[in-house]
Amino acid sequence: MTEPHWLTLSETSRAFASRSLSPVEYLTALLQRIEKLDPTLHAFIRLDADAAMDAARLAEKEISANRIRGPLHGIPIGVKDIIDVAGLPTTCHSKILLDNRAPHDAAVIARLRESGANILGKLSTHEFAIGGPSFDLPFPPARNPWNPDHHPGGSSSGSGSGVAAGLFPAALGSDTGGSVRNPASCCGIVGLKPTYGLVSRRGVFPLSFTLDHVGPLTRTVADTALMLDAMAGHDPADPGSAATTARYYARMLDRGARGLRVGFVRQFHETDIPAHPDVTAALEDVGRVLQDAGAEVRTVTLPSLNEFAGLNRIILCSEAWSIHAPWLRTRPGDYGKLARRRLLPGAFMTAGDYVGAQRRRAQMIAAVDDVLHDVDVLLCASSMDPASRIDDAEETARTYPRQARTPFNVTGHPALAMMAGLATSGLPVSVQFVGRYFAEATVLRVAAAYERATSWHKHHPPI
Repeated sequence: MTEPHWLTLSETSRAFASRSLSPVEYLTALLQRIEKLDPTLHAFIRLDADAAMDAARLAEKEISANRIRGPLHGIPIGVKDIIDVAGLPTTCHSKILLDNRAPHDAAVIARLRESGANILGKLSTHEFAIGGPSFDLPFPPARNPWNPDHHPGGSSSGSGSGVAAGLFPAALGSDTGGSVRNPASCCGIVGLKPTYGLVSRRGVFPLSFTLDHVGPLTRTVADTALMLDAMAGHDPADPGSAATTARYYARMLDRGARGLRVGFVRQFHETDIPAHPDVTAALEDVGRVLQDAGAEVRTVTLPSLNEFAGLNRIILCSEAWSIHAPWLRTRPGDYGKLARRRLLPGAFMTAGDYVGAQRRRAQMIAAVDDVLHDVDVLLCASSMDPASRIDDAEETARTYPRQARTPFNVTGHPALAMMAGLATSGLPVSVQFVGRYFAEATVLRVAAAYERATSWHKHHPPI
């Protein structure tokens, strides 16, 4: 049998059902791996091992009694530490909230528990999901399991690092400017930012009400679909929640790419932000693989990455300032340097800046929708570079904005990042697929077709 820590969600579920592996045995194997690797990777802020073991024992008894709560029954999940888990601190990786204990589960945690998931603990993040890899915070930054001298992306850094390293099979992250897809790209796994409003954000510490999303990180496309099935659905208590019924997102995974119309946004990595040669080569190979699988791949053009990034910055900084202004005025020294530097520009944004950005945003949404009328999915870059060294602040600051993720926070379209190869440095490079609103099943379909035609999902970090 595959080593327990590399099992997919569905493989684990089948192993539980056949009694070839028990929830307690599985959790024990993961805890041993965490003990071995996490002192180097720092994926966890808080490992809730005792509670997770109690939940594993209960799940085992329920399996013996043929009482299965759902497809994630007994499976441990990691949670980014901006998402409330009842009884645990939600620190946002910041001194500001060290004593902030959550009284209730976030809506998405409640849904995962209903599906049987076992919450393993809280994971590292960039401070308030906006800083960067920082060494002046209460907890150390997470590191990349492919090479711990490099960062794992962010801001859902512990989520990406832990899933890629086999510390847990799936995790939750948040995505305001690419914070699920960046660690997925840097760590060689799958990260999905669903359609805006598809997954409730109630109980998730906000960064930008207009741009925030919650999404899963997993090692396979099928696992992403399984997680989304458990997470998605209307929440009347979340004012941004979409009034839509969650559907079976895995229903098209086996249909392949034949007949799909794929719009390749080459402009993003060729002219807007010229990509590292290894990224460019990987993206061209993705296009060839899909064409060989029967898809029609055509070049399409969207508004420039610079304009998308400018709109994202104005909206994010304005809304984040409205949240953080009281603390920034009274406790500025309790923020890390990077988060403080990235939050303070919001103090200088005007109402005119914000309203103008929102008006232009509507036009950008229409531009993306126009292209998606003629194609089923978009293919484009995620990160333009492999991950930089975590101790090279200058190179990290240069490369972090070199990405094509923020456009789809501005527009709210579903977007998935996944591994598309290894750079000459041995670090992962990635591709991004984007779909129409609430067409996650189609995005997952093309991603699954690419996954089946390649072997990148079978590659694991050398740890």
